[in-house]
Amino acid sequence: MVNVSPTAQHRYTVIFEPAEEGGYVVRIPYLGITTQGETLEEGRAMATDAITGYLSCLVEEGMEVPEEPRGMEKKFFVEHLDIDL
Repeated sequence: MVNVSPTAQHRYTVIFEPAEEGGYVVRIPYLGITTQGETLEEGRAMATDAITGYLSCLVEEGMEVPEEPRGMEKKFFVEHLDIDL
């Protein structure tokens, strides 16, 4: 974690999953944030808003801003498994 100014730039891995009812569930695993959007564009905007709000609260409280380690996005992948019953 790093204590930074509010104008510093940060990068976090964001995962988009199609929701059963339509739209997308959007997860930011490193921060433990989940949000949603009706479109990918709205999902990105909602994720940006959620991250910005979360980090702003940390800065206001004088807390450290968590820095996701580089390469974290490589820890997530999609794979299909064939299961025989």
